[in-house]
Amino acid sequence: MDNYIAGLFDLSNKVVVITGANGQLGRELVMAYTNAGSIVIGWDLSLPKIEVDNVKYIQVDVSKKEGVIHALEESLKINNKIDVFINNAGVSTFEPFEQRPEEKIDWVMDVNLKGTLFCIQGIVNLVDKLHIPPPNIINIGSFYGVISPDFRIYEDGDRKNSEIYGATKAGVIQMTKYFAVHLAERNIRVNAVSPGGIYNPSSPQSEEFVTKYSFRCPMKRMANVEEITGAILYLSSRAASYTTGQNIIIDGGMSCW
Repeated sequence: MDNYIAGLFDLSNKVVVITGANGQLGRELVMAYTNAGSIVIGWDLSLPKIEVDNVKYIQVDVSKKEGVIHALEESLKINNKIDVFINNAGVSTFEPFEQRPEEKIDWVMDVNLKGTLFCIQGIVNLVDKLHIPPPNIINIGSFYGVISPDFRIYEDGDRKNSEIYGATKAGVIQMTKYFAVHLAERNIRVNAVSPGGIYNPSSPQSEEFVTKYSFRCPMKRMANVEEITGAILYLSSRAASYTTGQNIIIDGGMSCW
């Protein structure tokens, strides 16, 4: 039984590319995959000051198509394949809706939507061109791509979730379904994981926000970042070989209301 379970979830020597690798979830994913024995390549516009052993970092702006193609080519030089590609890079903006400038709207759309599309487009084109093994693609959405924020839990000064962030994450979830269907005949699985609110100890949300969010959530608390990784690791593994086009929401039951 142990060998059976280990085989289902074995990620050793898998080449895993993680965009947004220097963010809160990205850093946790880098550690999770390295601990699982994977070969990790971290993409980010801002590289970590202290790099993780055995992780190759590539500086890239995913909103720029040429940069994505270059980063893909550099990633393939490491082991001539990409087994898992995680579209984790994402940004948001927090000024009041009435004051939101066009350049901020464009920035969120460029990174969250165009960046995800450029990465999928680029890697599929390389699969077709170079005849490398098909990758497994995992997109990071958000429960705010499914539900609207409850603004009763925000106070002045809190990072209020924006309409453009939710719209782009809804787009990521829809792209997940589109590409799952479109790429199935190429044996490329595409899934999404949509986290709820994650507590950030290095840049904490206000105590009042955490209290109100926790009251609103059926599980009475925010998520810890490591609670998001399990579903992503599952989708990366042979255990999910018949799973595609799905959006796994990890939000403590918040979207059930």
